[in-house]
Amino acid sequence: MTAQRYLRPVLLVLLTVIVLVLPVQAFAQSCALCYTQAASATQRFIAALRSGILILIIPPMFMSIGITVLAYRKRNQFNDGSDIPSGADPGC
Repeated sequence: MTAQRYLRPVLLVLLTVIVLVLPVQAFAQSCALCYTQAASATQRFIAALRSGILILIIPPMFMSIGITVLAYRKRNQFNDGSDIPSGADPGC
């Protein structure tokens, strides 16, 4: 049990390091049309593109976080404990 206790944080740190070390280009695969439009754009268009990306990312992120929080709060709503034997410790 103690090996699992220490293994999980180590794996989490290792995964974080791997994600941060990977090149950004591996995540930035896009179509050629978008690339040429962005490359030939003015500063104003680039600023609009960046704000548009934020507008498209932020609402779904908050909705996902909200659903996760609701699921976490309601996780035991339908668990009445009837499946636990009478002599068993419910904390296990």
